[in-house]
Amino acid sequence: MTTPSLAPAGALPDAWRGSLESRLAPGERLLAWAALDLDAGLRFAAGVVALTSARLLALAGGGDAWQAWPLEGRLRLRSHDHAGVGTLELVDDAARLGCWRYTLARQAEVSRLVDAFARLAAGEPPPDEVAAEAPSAAPSAAEGEPVPPRRWALLRLARFARPYRRPLAAGFVLTLLATAATLVPPYLTMPLMDEVLIPFQNGAPIDYGKAALYLSGLLGAALAAWLLGWCRTYILAWVSERIGADLRTATYEHLQQLSLEYFGGKRTGDLIARIGSETDRICVFLSLHLLDFATDVLMIAMTAAILVSIDPWLAAVTLLPLPFIAWMIHVVRDRLRYGFEKADRIWSEITNVLADTIPGIRVVKAFAQEKREVARFREANQHNLAVNDRVNAVWSLFSPTVTLLTEIGLLVVWIFGIWQISRHRISVGVLAAFLAYISRFYLRLDSMSRIVSVTQKAAAGAKRIFDILDRVSSVPEPAAPVRLGRVQGRIQLRDAGFRYGNRTVIHGLNLDIAPGEMIGLVGHSGSGKSTLVNLICRFYDVSQGAILVDGVDIRSLAVADYRHNIGVVLQEPFLFFGTVAENIAYGKPQATREEIVAAARAAHAHEFILRLPQGYDSLVGERGQSLSGGERQRISIARALLIDPRILILDEATSSVDTATEKEIQKALDNLVQGRTTIAVAHRLSTLRRADRLVVLDRGQIVEEGGHEELIARGGAYFRLHQAQSQGEAVGGSPGADGGWDEDDEEAA
Repeated sequence: MTTPSLAPAGALPDAWRGSLESRLAPGERLLAWAALDLDAGLRFAAGVVALTSARLLALAGGGDAWQAWPLEGRLRLRSHDHAGVGTLELVDDAARLGCWRYTLARQAEVSRLVDAFARLAAGEPPPDEVAAEAPSAAPSAAEGEPVPPRRWALLRLARFARPYRRPLAAGFVLTLLATAATLVPPYLTMPLMDEVLIPFQNGAPIDYGKAALYLSGLLGAALAAWLLGWCRTYILAWVSERIGADLRTATYEHLQQLSLEYFGGKRTGDLIARIGSETDRICVFLSLHLLDFATDVLMIAMTAAILVSIDPWLAAVTLLPLPFIAWMIHVVRDRLRYGFEKADRIWSEITNVLADTIPGIRVVKAFAQEKREVARFREANQHNLAVNDRVNAVWSLFSPTVTLLTEIGLLVVWIFGIWQISRHRISVGVLAAFLAYISRFYLRLDSMSRIVSVTQKAAAGAKRIFDILDRVSSVPEPAAPVRLGRVQGRIQLRDAGFRYGNRTVIHGLNLDIAPGEMIGLVGHSGSGKSTLVNLICRFYDVSQGAILVDGVDIRSLAVADYRHNIGVVLQEPFLFFGTVAENIAYGKPQATREEIVAAARAAHAHEFILRLPQGYDSLVGERGQSLSGGERQRISIARALLIDPRILILDEATSSVDTATEKEIQKALDNLVQGRTTIAVAHRLSTLRRADRLVVLDRGQIVEEGGHEELIARGGAYFRLHQAQSQGEAVGGSPGADGGWDEDDEEAA
């Protein structure tokens, strides 16, 4: 008899595995499954829907009775989501047979299940144990999470060291020579004792010539070691600083090339810590500790060779603790590396608190939350302390143990050396030289064991740096970019769709915008307005369909060249620390003062700028906090005017200012939109009445298009939005206070 076949162990949770296995018929295979986490009343409850080669089985959330539907007739399995809740339905031509709910955290599994069901229904070969794949393997819109080999993270720095091959080779040669120079004094100790000091102690006259010769050798070796050590330290420090600088630059440059999706899931403090402290730690490791490690290895190898050449048996006793220390280093290394990686992540939590609270100090103080933020910082600091305590517990045992083994090894050498002298096999000078070499040997061995800690810290830092460098942008540069030249401004969306993570934000959207036309985007919160703007700017790429500018797919254009034709005015304009003139000229750094002033005049900003203490050379402070919201917005408009874009994006440009300031900004916008293809998003419908066409979005689709009066006359979605806003303003509320549509789909930003 053929036995039922389930996916490999671990694919299906044990809570359902046994129950489902007992229901499979002989030869029936499990092909795909999706875990559910909501019941019919949208309460959290565990359930599962499973697809086999013959049936669809389901255990509803919170239920205990399995349902089954044979795969016959015209069954269809479909899913959709709304407001963060997904729905999975089984239907035929006549009715809905089953309905299950889930949160979007389960969307990846549900999508895989629906796809497997569709393939099976279409008569395609069934997937082979789809359940064996991890749920996290489902594709998403965001950049992936590549994890480079942890063990070889430091070796990957070789690509940054390649341009400095010659200085590194010179540093290695100097290290070899400096190490050899430090090994000369113990070797001269043997003849100094056996030929000068011991004969003199036995009554022979002292040989001053030999003594002077050997002492000169000791002095010369010391001076040579000092000079060679200074040269190699300087050269290798010079190289490591440049490797560190190249690493920081490469990381920041790559970070700038990543799409907005990557930054949406990262904390500012964490990224600052990686580029700052992690690269600095790697630089210190390369300039100091790696040099010490190379010196230690050479010293141990050369010392071992000298000891063997002098007396093999005594050398064997001397090297006895070495295998035990090597074994301990191997055992402790991985624990230290994982511990330091975790400590680095916790340290970035502290940086995140600082990055949140220092720029937002006005909000902290306005709501009297100083104690709360101090408590948050203290909690992160205590967490960091606890993690480091656990790492130190391992390290504190390791280092003294190595020291103990070296001391025991030294004692064993004394015992064995005295026994050898008593049997006249070695001289006192040989034992003295051995002890001098051994003290250096064990000192270096102990130093190497301590470097384990520093090495693992640097490896953890290198791994976090390469986590950034290994990212691939979801908005890639084309291999052979099309040169479009001066953009005319015609924008076409053809069946455009976009998924943010597991959520469908836009699907099947078609829109044609003529050059110079002004389009107003309106809709409820989450309708897809800001997502559509982000797609046109190519902050994200469409998941399906295409966006064309002047008939060319924007994915075939160089990103920078394309965005040079786009001007963006945001709801909350961001100003950099610097002068007013520098902020206006941000998109065109080579602009003359005359061009900057002309842009400011057109943006109705010239008058208030002249009232500032230093005019255009006045510092605006970090994020422009020394200016009002309206002033910041007009500088932002001047910044967009200066680059003379063919496509203009206005994203809630007047939503955060008062009515008087809005009028000033509106005058500036009137100058800005002339002759440009303009896409405006605004929650105040009055600001969009001058638009050539209004586009009403709902759930990522266009539901209405037309002029203001035309849409009002239709009495559709736009009319309802207009009525809701009019009623809100009549009772003194903000536009959208009643309708809840003054926020856009921030989940896609």
